[in-house]
Amino acid sequence: MSVITVLLADDHLVVRSGLRALLGTQADIAVVAEAASGEEAVRLVQEHEPAVVVLDLAMGAGMDGIEAIRRIRESNSKQAVLVFTTYDSDADIVRSVDAGAMGYLLKDAAPEEIFAAIRGAVQGKSVMSPPVASRLFQQLRNPEEVLTPREAELLSLLTQGLSNRELGQRLFISEATVKTHLAHIYAKLGVDTRAAAIATAIRREGMR
Repeated sequence: MSVITVLLADDHLVVRSGLRALLGTQADIAVVAEAASGEEAVRLVQEHEPAVVVLDLAMGAGMDGIEAIRRIRESNSKQAVLVFTTYDSDADIVRSVDAGAMGYLLKDAAPEEIFAAIRGAVQGKSVMSPPVASRLFQQLRNPEEVLTPREAELLSLLTQGLSNRELGQRLFISEATVKTHLAHIYAKLGVDTRAAAIATAIRREGMR
């Protein structure tokens, strides 16, 4: 029987301890390392090369879970990463998947869900908690709903006819960052012009 090696990354010791104890009940799963920060997770993944990384999104000060996922996947594009968190906002789910997470579990998931997610991850299967899967499906059907809070704010400001420079001044960000946000907005809304984005923004406001 092959054993699935796992690295746990969470800034709360009690969470890591509880999860380690839970996984310890399974003969085919072994926790080989624990990380209390995003930086530590990235380092320990390179050191231990676990089959699966189970990590939280909120990691205290320093590198958050999203950035840790990106760093881990950059060094090993096939690394299986499962998000294990209390956060279930649309933006968090989409950012995690975009960063390369294989699955997304909420911390109230049943033990069987967690075991199945880890076993599925090593087989290349994507596993989501039922509430997360439902929301992700809705997001795919309604792409405008996946805008981050900052993107939604910028989209709303577009209707005021502000230039990129004015948008940057209003949001206290650089003009280059404004352009990056606009590119993401256009892609998510399926448009390629400022006018089309503004039309979409006005339609969304009218539907509320």
